[in-house]
Amino acid sequence: MSVGIAALVLFVIFLFLLFLGIPISVTIVASSMATALMYLPSDQAGFIVMQKMNNGIDSFALLAVPLFIFAGNIMNNGGIAQRLIRLAQLLAGRIPGSLAQTNVLGNTLFGALSGSAVAAAAAIGGTMNKMQRKEGYDPAYAAAVNIASAPIGLLIPPTSAFIVYSAITGGVSISALFMAGYVPGFMMAAVVMIIAYLYAKKHKYPVSKRPPAKEAWKIVLDSIPSLLLIVVVIGGIVGGIFTATEGAGVAVLYCLILALIYRSMTWKDFMSVLLRSTATSGIILFLISASSAMSWVMAYTGIPGGISEAMLSISDNPIVILLLMNLVLLIVGVFMDITPAILIFTPIFLPIVTGLGMDPVHFGVLLIFNMCIGTMTPPVGSVLFVGTSVADVSIEAVSKKLLPYFGALIVVLLLITFIPQLSLAVPQWLGLI
Repeated sequence: MSVGIAALVLFVIFLFLLFLGIPISVTIVASSMATALMYLPSDQAGFIVMQKMNNGIDSFALLAVPLFIFAGNIMNNGGIAQRLIRLAQLLAGRIPGSLAQTNVLGNTLFGALSGSAVAAAAAIGGTMNKMQRKEGYDPAYAAAVNIASAPIGLLIPPTSAFIVYSAITGGVSISALFMAGYVPGFMMAAVVMIIAYLYAKKHKYPVSKRPPAKEAWKIVLDSIPSLLLIVVVIGGIVGGIFTATEGAGVAVLYCLILALIYRSMTWKDFMSVLLRSTATSGIILFLISASSAMSWVMAYTGIPGGISEAMLSISDNPIVILLLMNLVLLIVGVFMDITPAILIFTPIFLPIVTGLGMDPVHFGVLLIFNMCIGTMTPPVGSVLFVGTSVADVSIEAVSKKLLPYFGALIVVLLLITFIPQLSLAVPQWLGLI
């Protein structure tokens, strides 16, 4: 049976079930099973698909995913977000639209600690939107700034997105991926801040008052314990003191200690955080399990190779191939959440880009950056929905304000695509690749 027919069956069933509103994890399993039945007897197909699903999550490295989710949820409820907001407000200084700049810096700091774009959009945006409304900011503008900056945490480590990518590739260094995310993450923060500044200056938004020196020092000192989490976890992982999974365990312990010191979490809060983390982890791990089955089906039927041949038949120019790949990933990000997109499209595109000479670490950053943009776009953008919800504004109103950010972020995406050193310089300097 031809590769084209297998790919058609797999993706048509997948898209049809998605259109019916069936959960994506079930959709992945069903489409994979249907395609496997075209090649194997039902008993063999069922056994192998279940086996691949089990093997897909039988990984010590993946244990870091639920642990980092747990750590991020503790931060969200443990008083850490408020301390980071005060630090961000201090750093924003007397920049026009300083509360919007505070939102960006707050998302960058909190995202770097929690590794969750949704958590950053809810924790930082939920607080900053109220403050900006009081100062006369356009609610749609405030929400757009929050939504555009919340995904920065998916690039700046620790982030589960890179852990999932590492697991699906079969061994790309997590430490190298973590370090590779810093420059693109800061570039994303910079362009969001520039656009927010230009808008704020045009509309003459107010500037925050500078706090007295004594109060400023207190804000800095209060934030140091939270910021030390980055030093402890990332320093430990990069320095080889512990693995990413062990680092995630350290992050959980550190966050629990901070929550106890700050006295900001009751036993009831802790149980709520634990249950919420368990539910989120279950969803993500089931997605990983289901996508492992789909990856096997695609490999068995030769779909990645077929797609690679089809793309190379369009052009053998690496620039054209990379532009086409970015276009596909941007479209995918509109309709699919980040985890399943990583799991499904990494096996398809990684062989193509490595054939073009691209480093897998560079491609990992490229893939995640595309998905960061996807989290901001309707109809499936998780950050978009959270950002509009906490700001109590419509998606239509915010979408107009997001257009300049989309344009700027696509420019950054192209720079990251065609200037590999933006991603690879830091891990190379540290001897990780």
